[in-house]
Amino acid sequence: MSAAAALVVAAALAGCGTTTYFAGRTLPPSGLRNRVLIAVQNPSASTKGSLLFVDAYYDTRYAYNNIGKTFSISGFGGSLPTTIQNMPEEESGAVYSAGDGSLSLISYSQEKQAGAESGLAGQSYSSAFVTRSQAYAFGASVKSGALVIVDRSSTGGTFTMGLPGVYRVSVNPGGSAALAFVENSDYMYYPVKLTAAQSTNYSGGQTTWPPAAVDCEPRTLPKWCVLQAQSPDNLDTKSQTYYGAPLQFDRPVKAIFSSDGGTAYVLNCGPECGGTTASVSLMPVGPMIFLLGLGSGQLPTTGALSSTCGQAGVANSCTIPTPGGASNALVSGSTMYVVGQQMQQDGFWGGQLTRLDLSSNMIATAAVSISDGSPGAVSRMLLADDNTLWIGMTKCTGGERYNNPGSYPGGYGCLTMYNTSTNQVVLLEPYIGDLTGIAAVTGLNKIYVAQGGQVYIYKTADGTAINNQYVTVTGTAWDVAYMDANSDSNNTVY
Repeated sequence: MSAAAALVVAAALAGCGTTTYFAGRTLPPSGLRNRVLIAVQNPSASTKGSLLFVDAYYDTRYAYNNIGKTFSISGFGGSLPTTIQNMPEEESGAVYSAGDGSLSLISYSQEKQAGAESGLAGQSYSSAFVTRSQAYAFGASVKSGALVIVDRSSTGGTFTMGLPGVYRVSVNPGGSAALAFVENSDYMYYPVKLTAAQSTNYSGGQTTWPPAAVDCEPRTLPKWCVLQAQSPDNLDTKSQTYYGAPLQFDRPVKAIFSSDGGTAYVLNCGPECGGTTASVSLMPVGPMIFLLGLGSGQLPTTGALSSTCGQAGVANSCTIPTPGGASNALVSGSTMYVVGQQMQQDGFWGGQLTRLDLSSNMIATAAVSISDGSPGAVSRMLLADDNTLWIGMTKCTGGERYNNPGSYPGGYGCLTMYNTSTNQVVLLEPYIGDLTGIAAVTGLNKIYVAQGGQVYIYKTADGTAINNQYVTVTGTAWDVAYMDANSDSNNTVY
């Protein structure tokens, strides 16, 4: 009776005009208000990738009133999709496919592919992102040793910037700064778009480039340069710009940005990545903004980067040791949750979670044990209902918990449920394979995960599993995203 009544109401509303739901969003063609998108690899013998979505209210892959009607993103043709960059505020997403190097733009409102960043196609990227405005896209190509920049402005184009070893890129939410990280390196790099005057000045070859530039392209009349982060210890008299010694980190792998966009929290992987000390370095974003005319201020001095937080003259920079490791992080209000792997006395790596208070003393709390994972690998982290933080790992069978089961009765699963109000690990889900994607279905008190190549659902109230019989997929589920989330922060890829 209630289902029939709902259909009548929906039909009546549709007859009166456009049907809308949360935040004035137009009801999509499927008629679903709670959709979870699933990136599926090899769904059939004839295709290497598809994007399915399910009804996350009823937890079914088909219409509740028509078992023969299923849902998918029309027009998608990516090969081996691996990551979904979820942007529900823009009613869109970006799906990177490792099989063909494509970055497909997805319209959530129309439930179809809305184009692709053609400048990135044809290469294999270990990291690829598009800004929310879709004006810029960045890809780190390990194979070609290049940071690829797609500039969709009227004066733009595609620029392949030589940066050997580059394997990760981080982009701030506002789409005004991008940071690049090189494997087995203690340095960080960032791109800058050049003014017309700068293009002319730098057109004479490498000797005319800024002192910190590692590449400027195109060589004849450069439009972009990639700079190494360097401290303003000395003034270059030719360019009247401070470029001192390169700022040295400790195997930096990623950057997380503050809510106001003014600070980049650089994660120093340390021992996990062959370095010395895991930590988080705070850097001002202003000097690294790539948009024309918006870069401002100075980067910290070399000495400031290793100084204690709060010390006079630090210039918004400090480094906070995180003995538990630092390969991924998430900021919620004034708290940063840092995840990493720490070498244990028996020689195995153990997963650790550290909290940082960003509002006062910047001191890290004692780390707590979580799921183990592959050292240096970027984990999955996402906040959900009921004050929960969910953390997913890969290769958790190689860690401390698996190899010492007697000391860890909670098991060795790859998914951890952490309560942010009590600051305690609630449980580790049973092992069912690598955790490669998390989607928080906010308001419905559940999460979806891609784990072991399949889709699973858990309650945020107590972590118990919800029947996943009607959301399982044919093929390998690699990532998931809540298309109807309130905020872009509901995103396991940063």
